[in-house]
Amino acid sequence: MKGIIAQARSHERSVQLLLVNQFTINLGFYMLMPYLADHLSVGLGMAGWLVGLVLGVRNLSQQGMFLVGGSLADRLGYKPLIVTGCALRTAGFGLLAIVDTLPTLVLASAATGFAGALFNPAVRAYVAHDAGERRVEAFALFNTAYQAGILVGPLVGVVLTGVGFRLTAATAALVFAALTVLQARALPSRRATPAEDQKSMIRDWRAVLGNRPFLLFSLVMIGSYVLSFQVYLALPLEIRRLASGTDAGNAGVAVLFALSGLLAILTQVRLAAWCKQRLRHARAMRLGLTLMAAAFAPPACAALIDPAPAAGWLAQALAFTPIVLSGLLLTLGTIVLYPFEMDTIVTMSEGRLVATHYGLYSTLSGIGITLGNLGTGASLDLARDLGTPGLPWLALTLLGAICVLAMTLLDKSGHLTRPPTPAPTT
Repeated sequence: MKGIIAQARSHERSVQLLLVNQFTINLGFYMLMPYLADHLSVGLGMAGWLVGLVLGVRNLSQQGMFLVGGSLADRLGYKPLIVTGCALRTAGFGLLAIVDTLPTLVLASAATGFAGALFNPAVRAYVAHDAGERRVEAFALFNTAYQAGILVGPLVGVVLTGVGFRLTAATAALVFAALTVLQARALPSRRATPAEDQKSMIRDWRAVLGNRPFLLFSLVMIGSYVLSFQVYLALPLEIRRLASGTDAGNAGVAVLFALSGLLAILTQVRLAAWCKQRLRHARAMRLGLTLMAAAFAPPACAALIDPAPAAGWLAQALAFTPIVLSGLLLTLGTIVLYPFEMDTIVTMSEGRLVATHYGLYSTLSGIGITLGNLGTGASLDLARDLGTPGLPWLALTLLGAICVLAMTLLDKSGHLTRPPTPAPTT
């Protein structure tokens, strides 16, 4: 941990602030969001479809507006979007602490989602800008801070929610309020594109959409996001299927997230440095995708051997082992992939409209995750109906293999290193 802190301190002060920023954003977000559905359904007595509506509005307002947020960051500067996004999330979480009617809850949910669309592309573009040639290392540190927030946030939230959800929401709002003030006072201003070079947002979007290598790379990487999201979908569902009771299922999911988070925090920086010294970017990304594809082999084999729920704590622990191993391999693959993935986007953008590229990339990933979750859910239902529990895991392994093959083809064709062809302008 001392080495991580020392490495972070070797970067520009702005990058250090952005690392604190990312940890605090996830701390505030994850202390509240895991408990929001229970508050809406149990605390406020809302129907299931209304709970889905409130949560869906948050996701749609974030994923659907990433491109707008990225474009605004390129045009107005990174700092205004970061500060505005955090201020907006302060307001959204503050509303969740005091309101209980559907229209205001939808408004609060939309505000928290749009806030993420404002600051996420801006933060990544800012890190890429100020890290310079040390982008891979900076993004490794960034992901470490990201994972630390995910690990600590729910632990703080479960304590606060034990007193009351409104206390949790109010505390999360205060966290974002403090972050807003800190960034407004201490974060230097950065503008990616000189004001005189800016064109209309539509022309910016056309330029990014005309970047064929970037679009191909984005489409290939959608598969990686579908795979990594299974830590939140397929793996917890499988743990609960195999569990002998609710408590055992909750404990298994908690262990899965804790071990995955600790693995990322402890190994991200060193593993990224090792890969950077020994592998080209494309090979490092292929390695990450290969690990993610291999992650679903353990549960596939376990389902073929003994798909039935286990009884007894020892048998239960053994039944959970392939799922936990799968989560760790997924995390390891993400650790290898993420810094080089983020750096490749900057390379493909040629340093222009970086936040807009990140925004479109996040939007495409969000759409892919939604479609991938529908497919995964359908395969889980089909596997249950057919009595073939190994089917979803084999399908996910196949998806990972396709991603590895597609990344190999992109590399051999030169798309990962060749400058993009400029889109025609009119």
